[in-house]
Amino acid sequence: MSNEYNKAIESYDEIDLMDYIAVLWKRKWLIIIPTFLLVVAAGILSFLLPQKWEVSAIIQPAKFLVQTEGGRFEEVLVASPVQIAGQINEEAFNQLIASELNINLNRFPEIKAQNLKNTNLVKISLTTPKIKEGQEILYSLFTHLKRDLDRKIDVEIQNLDTQKKSLENKIKERNIAIQDKRNEILTMRNEIKKKEEEIEAAQNKIKISEERVKNIITEMKEVKSRIDEISEQQKKALAQVREKGEGEALSLLLYSNEVQQNLRYYNLLDEQLSAEKIIQEDLKYTIKRNNLDISNMKTEIKKLENDISKIKNEIETLKSQIILLEDKKNRIDYAQIIKDPTPSLYPVSPRKKLIVAIAGVLGLMGFTFLAFFIDYVERNRDKLKSGK
Repeated sequence: MSNEYNKAIESYDEIDLMDYIAVLWKRKWLIIIPTFLLVVAAGILSFLLPQKWEVSAIIQPAKFLVQTEGGRFEEVLVASPVQIAGQINEEAFNQLIASELNINLNRFPEIKAQNLKNTNLVKISLTTPKIKEGQEILYSLFTHLKRDLDRKIDVEIQNLDTQKKSLENKIKERNIAIQDKRNEILTMRNEIKKKEEEIEAAQNKIKISEERVKNIITEMKEVKSRIDEISEQQKKALAQVREKGEGEALSLLLYSNEVQQNLRYYNLLDEQLSAEKIIQEDLKYTIKRNNLDISNMKTEIKKLENDISKIKNEIETLKSQIILLEDKKNRIDYAQIIKDPTPSLYPVSPRKKLIVAIAGVLGLMGFTFLAFFIDYVERNRDKLKSGK
């Protein structure tokens, strides 16, 4: 039973397929000639349509360096490529560009923008029959976009210049401080030299004073000897006066006067000796005080030299910071055109082959359907008439 059913189905399919082929063959010219004419008309129309080129450019957003919490420097874009592309696609600059280039906004071409995959670049493009106008539009778009993006870069550069100026002023202050300390050191060294000269002069004076003391002591010993000698003679004279009477009284008086004179001279020498010892003590005190001052000044000089060394290290650190700022400034990139607005090598519109192919496909489909419809009407004409 099932075998007979299957055979019946296959026979029915073969009959239907043969009917379709018969219809197609019978109405072949109805399908082929109009389709051919439609293809020819589409080809002629595609040649008559104005040609359009795609004008495209690639831009790179402005970027600068920022320091992370870890102390590393990373490049940061002023605006993300996706954000820039979205701004362009939303026609944010169309009115400005149209006004600038005196283009009717109603016929302003659509500008498309997209972030190129795995890059920070933005591709902008438009389709236009006028290549030069399309290039002018993209250049104008880049100018307005660059103005907005570079404004933030200018603020960053101004900030870097301010920081650099501040560091340079600090370096000047440090250099002035170094010069002041060097002047202090020079003044102290001159003072040390002066005090060393005073010490040397005091030492020479002490030597002279010591020589004077020796002479005074020697002179005092001689005077003491004379006084003793005169005192002995005076005693002898006194003894003679007692024995002989007044005859030796004058001689006794002379001895007494000479003893008084020598005593006064001895006392004078003693005063001179005391004065010289006082002078020596004063000179020794001066030497001691000057040596202490020299020691203090040398300590202060060493401290000043250490301060100068620290300031020099600070200056080197400041210079390193300036170099770092200059490096950051040099690595700042303004928004720039990586690829100038360039037209496509061939027109992108109209796509003649595609138009002809679509016309051919649509023609075949449409006129094939028409052929089957006409055949259906002819087969069922009697039924349609009887239905009336």
